[in-house]
Amino acid sequence: MGRQFRDSSVAAKSIFAEADDALGFELTTLMFEGPETELALTVNTQPAVLTASVAVAAACAERGLRAGLAAGHSLGEYSALVVAGALRFADAVRLVRKRGQFMQEAVPVGTGAMAAIMGLDVAAVEQVCAEAAEGDVVGIANLNSPAQTVIAGHRAAVERAVALAAARGGRKSVLLPVSAPFHCALMAPAADRLRGELDAVTVGDPAIPVVRNVDGDVARRAADVRDGLLRQVASPVRWTTCVERLRAEGAQTFVEVGPGRVLSAMVKRIVEGARGLSVEDPAGLEAALTALGGA
Repeated sequence: MGRQFRDSSVAAKSIFAEADDALGFELTTLMFEGPETELALTVNTQPAVLTASVAVAAACAERGLRAGLAAGHSLGEYSALVVAGALRFADAVRLVRKRGQFMQEAVPVGTGAMAAIMGLDVAAVEQVCAEAAEGDVVGIANLNSPAQTVIAGHRAAVERAVALAAARGGRKSVLLPVSAPFHCALMAPAADRLRGELDAVTVGDPAIPVVRNVDGDVARRAADVRDGLLRQVASPVRWTTCVERLRAEGAQTFVEVGPGRVLSAMVKRIVEGARGLSVEDPAGLEAALTALGGA
């Protein structure tokens, strides 16, 4: 999770140090040494992923690779807003730790679940959720690509929806290893608690356009940022719409920064012919710079 950048980039090292200072404990030790069971708790996972992503972005900027537009998937929206200058990193890392806590506490462990549904269109997934609910909550949480939709809600309802999707031709439907049912109505209490935390930090106008998860609109003012972060907690992540909006705003090359390469693959499925690059380690940064013609 960014350790190679911590060891090779002054800018990245500064971000890791700032995270530890802002949180008052050694987050970086947990990220690099574990234990994995503790790191997997969303209260730790969220600040860890944010820190790694912002550190990688800082290392990219150090080499001259900077964004002209930004977006992030779910938690990644905070990373995008830090890169855009709308949130101070120290504020963001404290916010997402609280966000993780509030999301985890909104639903008792084991009560909720999420699942990826593949091979059905959005209308079919909505119908499956409506039939599977039976008085429980289950609905669309992530619109990741035309072929992949993630659902969330009460575990029993999610399991019923997975079975229905398979019966109706879904190519593959699997439960996800998550600690809470994110981005569904069950997260409304978390959104309410996050409001107070957001009100306590300074939010600025983004220096570059940031596309919001909640509706695919562009956040250009501080008010747009606050509204988007509050609404996204209990609303679907409209990632397909976000990528399409980035393309409409002029994006030609999409560079994913931070752990993993999932978003780069999604971009290529959403926008035909899109160039998607991923930077999760120094070798990836060198490859991206070469692909883009140098720093």
